[in-house]
Amino acid sequence: MTTKANCSSAKGKTGQDSNASGEQQGDMKWWQLSLVGVGCTIGTGYFLGSTIGIKTTGPSIVFSFVLAALGTYIVYNLLAKMTAADPQEGSFCYYANKAFGRWAGFSCGWNYWSSNILIMGSQLTALSLLSQFWFPKVPLWLFASGFAIVSIVVVLLGTKGFDRVENILAVIKTAAIVMFIIIAICAVCGWFGLAGAKPPSFPNTYNELFPKGLKGFWTSLIYAFYAFGGIEVIGLMAMQLKKKEDAPKAGTIMLLVLTIIYVVSLGLAVTMISLGAFSEKESPFVSALDSYHLAFFPHVFNGAIIIAGFSTMTASLFGVTNLLVTLSNDGNAPALFMQKIKKFKDLPLPSLGLGALGLLGSIITALLLPGKIYEYITTSAGILLLYNWAFIILSSFKILENKMWSKITAVFGLLLILAAVSGTLLEKEIRPGFFISLLFIVIIGLAAVFMKFKVWNKNKAMAAKASKSGLD
Repeated sequence: MTTKANCSSAKGKTGQDSNASGEQQGDMKWWQLSLVGVGCTIGTGYFLGSTIGIKTTGPSIVFSFVLAALGTYIVYNLLAKMTAADPQEGSFCYYANKAFGRWAGFSCGWNYWSSNILIMGSQLTALSLLSQFWFPKVPLWLFASGFAIVSIVVVLLGTKGFDRVENILAVIKTAAIVMFIIIAICAVCGWFGLAGAKPPSFPNTYNELFPKGLKGFWTSLIYAFYAFGGIEVIGLMAMQLKKKEDAPKAGTIMLLVLTIIYVVSLGLAVTMISLGAFSEKESPFVSALDSYHLAFFPHVFNGAIIIAGFSTMTASLFGVTNLLVTLSNDGNAPALFMQKIKKFKDLPLPSLGLGALGLLGSIITALLLPGKIYEYITTSAGILLLYNWAFIILSSFKILENKMWSKITAVFGLLLILAAVSGTLLEKEIRPGFFISLLFIVIIGLAAVFMKFKVWNKNKAMAAKASKSGLD
């Protein structure tokens, strides 16, 4: 998962509405946006995070992903409709502002920034866990430090043409999953038969499908939704489409492709080995083929995930750096963060520095809590993303003139999001992730209250006074 686009609110420093139309002529075709969407969405959250979901609910993780795909489609469809009706660079932040006021745009922007800081931490931890596949004795924090330093260096170099690189990464990640699907089908068909081994078969009874019961299934929803995280980036990048009305089609095709490869690959994985054979420190697809002794597969697959995961993490660092600049330009962050240093190719070093501090926090927590940090960060990052998704749905109620069926599906989407978030309270192992996300929300809420009474109201009064003086 990665975030490369800026997220600005609907109003600038003076509180005046920004560009009325927000129209921007792009040259991107819908299929290119779909491809970028695949690259933005498939990440370590799926390659590694799905293991936690499997261990939480068992083979029924497949149904969790189907429900998550449905919820994701509802959110994206509403966002695409708002984009087609009123294209704006700020995307969901702009629509939240338009629907509920400046506090909503401010909160969405900072919530998005916070979620992506956690996502970077999640990716950083995942990359470190995957690297331990080859070097199990190397501490997690040491790998995390190395990946973080290299990522910051890449940003300092001012890497260009990242969109084209993202397309290549989308191909790499999709190819890795397709490779697993082909090999797994061959294994299920008995072409790699093991002497005395029980033929793989998909569970077909309730106890086999739901070994942890409905509670486990409920808890697993957050990991399924997290694997689809990144869909909001397509809303942000829809401004680059040549035809803005193609946004719904681009998202629909992307989600259809993702759902098929997700469900098929996971279905094969849970068919091939028992629930106890999966490990949180290893991709479920590597675990599924472990007993078939395909010497090349674990190394090739692991390498592909690390390369793609590192690049998406670096893209996320670019994203949060630019996002903070936008928030600063809009008066929703200290002016310090809009400063750029010419010696570093006009890079906003203060903004990058705050993102780097987020990476440092992940390294420290990986050092202090090496056993559970990935579950905690992944859970809290997923929940923060879903808070923004809920804002997208709520904004659509005020902005769009939806028909009854659209309103019903929107409510259903909200219920799915509520189920995914509340499910994290049922399992004590991941419950801290919920409270971490709640802490972020409280801090952002208090900041919004402070900005309203100490900054925005003051600026509005000054603008009104200046306007009155001008009239006099």
